Amino acid sequence: MVQKKRLVLSYKNCPVEVIQAIKEKYPLGYGDEIIKVQKPNGEFFHAITIDFEDISYLVKVDVKIDNLTEEEFEKQFGSTADDTGASDFDAKDDENPENVASSESNYDE
Repeated sequence: MVQKKRLVLSYKNCPVEVIQAIKEKYPLGYGDEIIKVQKPNGEFFHAITIDFEDISYLVKVDVKIDNLTEEEFEKQFGSTADDTGASDFDAKDDENPENVASSESNYDE
């Protein structure tokens, strides 16, 4: 069995066929499919996966991080807690090991 070639590339540098595959795989957007990939040097990037018959891509995507403090957020949007103290906004655990393949280091940058 021949192993697929693995490559990492930036979304802005994707060939047309990869962009088309992204649109087909994620017709409603890929916001919920973004994974956080940790590099060996401790840095990280966010990516989505696209697989072809002979190649597997990690496509780096930009992620906007909301830097508002809780106080600024409440001023702008009001309180997010209901009577039970539960928040309307649940944080997703982007460190979920199921989201990051154990063979990230096999991707060529």
